[in-house]
Amino acid sequence: MKKIIILGGAHHQIPVIKKSKELGHYVITCDYLPRNPGHKFSDKYYNTSTRDKEKILEIAKENNADGIIAYASDPAAPTAAFVSEKLNLPGNSYDSVNTLARKDLFRNFLKENNFNRPDFEIFEDAKDAYQFSKSTELPVFVKPVDSSGSKGVSKVTSEKTLETAINNAFEESFCKKIIIEKMINKEGPQVAGDGLVIDNKLKFRYWGNENFTEKVNGLVPIGQTFPTTVSENLLEKAEIKANEIFSALNFKNGCVNFDFIFDKNGDVYFLEIGPRNGGCRIPEVIKYGTNVDLIDATISLALGEKFNFEECKSESYYASYMIHSEKYGILEDIKFSKEIQKHILEKHVYIRKGKSVSAYTGSNKTIGDLILQFANPKRMQQIYGDMENHIKILLN
Repeated sequence: MKKIIILGGAHHQIPVIKKSKELGHYVITCDYLPRNPGHKFSDKYYNTSTRDKEKILEIAKENNADGIIAYASDPAAPTAAFVSEKLNLPGNSYDSVNTLARKDLFRNFLKENNFNRPDFEIFEDAKDAYQFSKSTELPVFVKPVDSSGSKGVSKVTSEKTLETAINNAFEESFCKKIIIEKMINKEGPQVAGDGLVIDNKLKFRYWGNENFTEKVNGLVPIGQTFPTTVSENLLEKAEIKANEIFSALNFKNGCVNFDFIFDKNGDVYFLEIGPRNGGCRIPEVIKYGTNVDLIDATISLALGEKFNFEECKSESYYASYMIHSEKYGILEDIKFSKEIQKHILEKHVYIRKGKSVSAYTGSNKTIGDLILQFANPKRMQQIYGDMENHIKILLN
C-alpha cells in the first residue's frame, strides 16, 4: 500500500481521492476546511492550508509519503512540486510548476522566450495600478496573479469600474500582486481541455470549446463542449508551441490544463497552462470521449509509475456544465427540462435545498455540475446555448 498526499478535499478533488482508494493506496488529504466532503473518503486528514509548503513537507516526512498530488488546484500545485523536489519524490521542479501556476511568472516567461502574449503590467500597489489603467486604452483584464477559479478576475470596459476591479483583484491575491492585460482580438472560440506530458512532450491532448455567460461574470467558465470546433491545423500549431514551452521550462511529466485562443492570423496565445488536471469535470468528460483516464495518469505519475494508454475516440459528443445561479438567494429547487434529462450522464449537486447560494462570480460559487452526452454537435450547441431554459434555479 503506497501513501499519497492529496492537497484539497473539495468536491472537485473527490474523483482523485476515490480513484486512489480504488487502486489500493493510503490517502492523506490536507486543507484548511475540515468540513470539505472529500476528507470523509481519505484515510487521514490534516487541517493545513495547501499553500503552506513547509507544513505540508513536514506531513509528507512524518507519513513517509510515496507521492503528492495537486488536483484541479493552481494554488496547491507549487506546494506539491516543492515537497516532491525536497523529498526526491516523482514530480516536476518547483520553478517550472510555479512559473505555470502564477500569472505574473508565466507572462514574464512568455515574454522572455518570445512566445505570444498580451501586453501586460504587474503591480503591487493599487494606486500605481489605477494610474496606469487610467492612461491606457480600455478594455483591460485585471487579475490576481495567484488565485484560482477566475476569482477576482474582471474585464474593465469603463473607468467607473476600474477601482473596484483593482481592489477585488488585490483582495483575492495571496501574495498581493495583480496583473493588468490588454485584450487580444481573438478569432473563434476559446479552447480548453487537458493534456498529458511525458518526457517533456505532449503525448495526449483533448480540447474543447470554453463556454461563458455574460449574465453574471463573462470570465468564469460555465463548462466545455467537446471536441472543439477549431480546425485540426490550428490545434497542431498550438501543440507545437505547447511542446516548446514544456521544453523551455523543463516540465517533464504530468497532466496539464489549457486555455488558449487564436488571433485572425491563426497565431496561438496561451492564456493559461495549469500544471494540474482541469476543473469543471474535464478529466471525466475526457474519459467518456477518448477512454483515456487522466485521473489514473495523475496518480500513476505521482508515484513514479508508467502510465500506458490507448486512445479510442467515441462517436458521441460530450459536455460539462456548471450549475449556477445568477443572483444570491436561498435554494428552493433545481428544475431540469425533460429534454436535457435525456442527455445527462452524471449529475452532482453540492448545495442542498434551503441553503444559500451566491451569484456565479467564481468557480467556488458552483451549485453543482453535469456531464452531458449528445449524438451530434449541432444538437449539443443548440441545447448548450439555451441552458437557462433547460435548467431553472428557483430561489426564495
